[in-house]
Amino acid sequence: MLHLLAQIAPEPNYRWEEYCRQTLRVAEDYDVSDVITLGSMFDECPHTRPLPLDISKSGCECESDREYNGPVGIPNILDAFAAEAGFPTTSIWVSVPHYCANTECMQGTLELLRALSLIIEYPLIEGDLTRKAMQWRSDADGLVSDMHAGDYLARLEHDYDLDARAKRIASNGMPACEELLREAESLLRNGV
Repeated sequence: MLHLLAQIAPEPNYRWEEYCRQTLRVAEDYDVSDVITLGSMFDECPHTRPLPLDISKSGCECESDREYNGPVGIPNILDAFAAEAGFPTTSIWVSVPHYCANTECMQGTLELLRALSLIIEYPLIEGDLTRKAMQWRSDADGLVSDMHAGDYLARLEHDYDLDARAKRIASNGMPACEELLREAESLLRNGV
């Protein structure tokens, strides 16, 4: 049987270390098996595309995990403390459009919930979150229209689509491409 222990709280402004230690004491008291953190951050992404998700797990030897360069918040710190304490950790972040900063991003919440559901392999009830996400998208359409930011949105969509295509290509054959590049560099170094 699945038991979820959720800690929902605003990010503390200070005493992050004590906050993490208290959280992990509770986790130990309840025999928590895995620590999963959720977070969101503003980014240059269009509301008209699926919101970018970043999922990382402890012990992953992925290049992106070794060379993280981005914002750090309490989820990152808690992940580090939890991993140090021996908990398997998973961190799920969603990027939300920075131009919608004045509204709660229901689409981001929905994306986090769906990702969490996949990770824990248990269907979580979405309630009216899907409807709220559609309303958020409609509100974002209106906001972009009011701001006369159509050209900006088109650039974000173009960049998003290029990035998605590059990731798709890389995931299909990156090891082969890297190997080919290493062989070519070796040939050039050896004067062949």
